[in-house]
Amino acid sequence: MFDLAGRTALVSGASRGIGESIARLLAAQGAHVVCSSRKVEGCEAVAASIRGAGGSAEAIALHVGDPAAIEAAFAALEARDRAPSILVNNAAANPYFGPMLDMDLASYEKTVEVNLRGYFWSTVQAAKRMKSRGGGSIVNIASVNARRAAPGQGIYSMTKAGIVNMTEGFAKELAQHGIRVNCVLPGLTETKFASALTGNPKILGMMLQAIPLARVAQPDEIAPAVLFLASDAASYVTGATLAVDGGYLA
Repeated sequence: MFDLAGRTALVSGASRGIGESIARLLAAQGAHVVCSSRKVEGCEAVAASIRGAGGSAEAIALHVGDPAAIEAAFAALEARDRAPSILVNNAAANPYFGPMLDMDLASYEKTVEVNLRGYFWSTVQAAKRMKSRGGGSIVNIASVNARRAAPGQGIYSMTKAGIVNMTEGFAKELAQHGIRVNCVLPGLTETKFASALTGNPKILGMMLQAIPLARVAQPDEIAPAVLFLASDAASYVTGATLAVDGGYLA
């Protein structure tokens, strides 16, 4: 039920961290994985490693903060008969850490453009093509911040909450076309993206007190949730939000 042979999966933000782990796991289950990020070099290395391990993968440059770039990427994949039947919206931006009142407009716009508009427009482009091909699966990576806004991450948390709502809306609209849309909420995970938290002993200590499993997750512990939601094992699951957080939201 987890076999993805014959399917193409596009994973955004796949050059490192959670995105890289997702790309590797989907490829290990037989999918042809399109690794994407704003800078293609990191994705090239991931794709080459996947191919070296016997999997199928390629890398493309895709800045999800740019709607025109999203449209061009999906059109190019479709032209090569690589329109994805699995989309994992994972790329995210969090350029500002601090009080919401002090946030500059540029940082606000970047966060919203990538985390909300990027997910939305990528979903639109993928779903239009999935619709004409009989269905597919879309998995959005949000955050536990979607349920509990974190200090210093107010706008980031707001966009992650929006992703959950977006997931539910698309799930209702796209179910009739055989397209399932679900969401994963990672907890604190050891990535470069989260290094401002995991690399600060004081902040990390406070956060671990709120996590029943009392440790930081590894990216490889988030990826299986995505595999489940992308695969036929979740054939009756849509509009769901799955927390992978060590019990933080319990």
